[in-house]
Amino acid sequence: MLFGGRGSDGALPASVPVPTDAKAREHLAALAARCDGALSVERAGLADGTAPLVPARAASADLAVREFDRVLDRAWARTSYTGLTAGLHEHPLPGHGQVASEPEVAGIVDEPEGAVPVTDVAADGDWPASPMAGPAQRRGVRHAGARGAGGGRLRRRRPARRAGASAAVAEGSDRFTGVPPIDLADALLPSLHTPLGPLADGRRLADVPTTDRLDELEFELPLAGGDTPTGEATVGEVAALLRRHLPADDPLAAYADDLAVPVLASRRMRGFLTGSIDLVLRVRDGDAPRYLVVDYKTNWLGAPDAALTAWHYRPDALARAMRDAHYPLQALLYSVALHRFLRWRQPGYDPATHLGGVLYLFLRGMTGPDTPVVDGVPCGVFSWRPPADLVADLSDLLDRGTR
Repeated sequence: MLFGGRGSDGALPASVPVPTDAKAREHLAALAARCDGALSVERAGLADGTAPLVPARAASADLAVREFDRVLDRAWARTSYTGLTAGLHEHPLPGHGQVASEPEVAGIVDEPEGAVPVTDVAADGDWPASPMAGPAQRRGVRHAGARGAGGGRLRRRRPARRAGASAAVAEGSDRFTGVPPIDLADALLPSLHTPLGPLADGRRLADVPTTDRLDELEFELPLAGGDTPTGEATVGEVAALLRRHLPADDPLAAYADDLAVPVLASRRMRGFLTGSIDLVLRVRDGDAPRYLVVDYKTNWLGAPDAALTAWHYRPDALARAMRDAHYPLQALLYSVALHRFLRWRQPGYDPATHLGGVLYLFLRGMTGPDTPVVDGVPCGVFSWRPPADLVADLSDLLDRGTR
């Protein structure tokens, strides 16, 4: 208002340049002269000896290099069965060989390729050949069929006929380089029609309706508090649970000794446990259904490039293969995941009633409806029903830890 000139419309400008002190005094003196004494212009200054006001400044702290004092929790991890057993397959258990297994997705390989087979001799007697051996093997089914997608796709679709099986396999043909879908279907179909033994009341996979199966159940369980750890557990403490709960005649009773080896027993469980169960199978038995953990395996248990028969997949050979590959630990962890799932979903849940056990289906030994039965169990099918208290106690151990 003092230094701005009005425009033709009488309006003042929004802003004006700041004048120099000399220009400001000249302009203000001119205003005062026109006001007939109503304004006066005087120079403001400090009295003699008065110091100018200087605002006080806060003292600045001395600069220093910050120290890294955070403690890293090296035991915390997002792990899995594969993570817990990583590197163990290069160290065979005493008295055991390694197991040749399927090549899987990188990072979840159960055993290395080229391992020493569990069995390298054939038994006397007439044992049916593996459906994945013979002409189908020469076409590459031995290796391509090991990748898992074909078997899982067949079981989700449950095709009962050759043409339907071929179509189901063809959907995943990009996973099976050089293998005609019809050949792979011929090799996989017998496993759909092999009885699964007493735990499944003799049912076959082809008999199970979609309402009684849950494919590829993924889970993520907190270990010892998860994001806010309250403790930790070790694999060695799982071995202690096995010794406490498994009777001496259990086919996997000796597996506690396998878990107790120092390279495995010291591995800690703290963070989260993840995994995916191939199949949860519901067996309806009156008003009390039973639920089974089912896992598909394509391990080659015979001598390399030799004839493969159902004899290579008899119960005692499968029990040995299970231990060699540390599959019992996988079966227990998956049983805990199912136990947690059923606590939320099954009305009146009782582990002793509803936990039906585990079935490990070694597809190469499942030769169809006439698969030989040894000790009441079909070849190619490993059946195990761990005590319900073992599963519940393991769930509690994983949940709370011990220290």
